[in-house]
Amino acid sequence: MTQALQFHVPDMTCGHCKASVEKALQGVDGVHSVAVDLANKQVQVQVDDHVKADLLLAQLDDVGFAGQTV
Repeated sequence: MTQALQFHVPDMTCGHCKASVEKALQGVDGVHSVAVDLANKQVQVQVDDHVKADLLLAQLDDVGFAGQTV
């Protein structure tokens, strides 16, 4: 089973930021897809059920972005 997790990442301001967020989240085991909406500073991630939001938020933090679940 998969689930969709959504995050607000207010620090994303450019294409480089978008690419960094995508790369960081796509590197997590169990992540199927990452869709970044730069204009609204939203990220939607399709993941296996065992993947927790806290893990993805930690990945964002590791690359310099603070995120919040939506």
